[in-house]
Amino acid sequence: MRILLVEDDPTVRSFIAKGLTETGHLVEQADNGKDGLFLAVSEKFDVIILDRMLPGGIDGLRILETLRAQANATPVLILSALADVDDRVAGLKSGSDDYLTKPFAFSELLARVEALGRRGRNEAAPQTKLEVGGLEMDLLSRSVRRDGQKIDLQPREFRLLEFLMRHAGQVVTRTMLLEGVWDYHFDPQTNVIDVHVSRLRQKVDKPFSQPLIQTVRNSGYMLRAD
Repeated sequence: MRILLVEDDPTVRSFIAKGLTETGHLVEQADNGKDGLFLAVSEKFDVIILDRMLPGGIDGLRILETLRAQANATPVLILSALADVDDRVAGLKSGSDDYLTKPFAFSELLARVEALGRRGRNEAAPQTKLEVGGLEMDLLSRSVRRDGQKIDLQPREFRLLEFLMRHAGQVVTRTMLLEGVWDYHFDPQTNVIDVHVSRLRQKVDKPFSQPLIQTVRNSGYMLRAD
């Protein structure tokens, strides 16, 4: 997706942009309300991530209200340190599609952004099956098959494979796996990821001629059917 990120904090902006780029998205950035508004109204984006409090005399809500007044329906996620119910309600009433308070986990931000992107493409039907090559996962029955052969997985292995399949063709970093699969928001400095990926490969890849789980040097892993 092509995403507009309007955020004045350079650390937060860099963190978000790096993560989105690593997962295959194109990110345009603005560090103030004036530039953010110009980009938002003059170019086409799939999703806009908008900090609520911005310098430049134009805050996030004003950008949002301007977009909606122009009948611009681009999905907007508001980021804000303002976490009170009244603040969230004000953001949603201004026309935002979602509201995420700081601090936040990148995995949650990514999930919300991608959900907004799907909504923008009118893909509202819930996804119950994932498929990559001959690998099939049924999210309702919690079953996995490859080329018709059943694969028995432990709960954590299932979550790990589900995460990889949802990001098929994209580099999945260690940080994303720690947050998305283990719900860790810090690096425990252990080899827990390597151990589980190795076990998953034994079940998903080893019995078959074509490996799907690939190591991306100095980055993480990718599940891809060549």
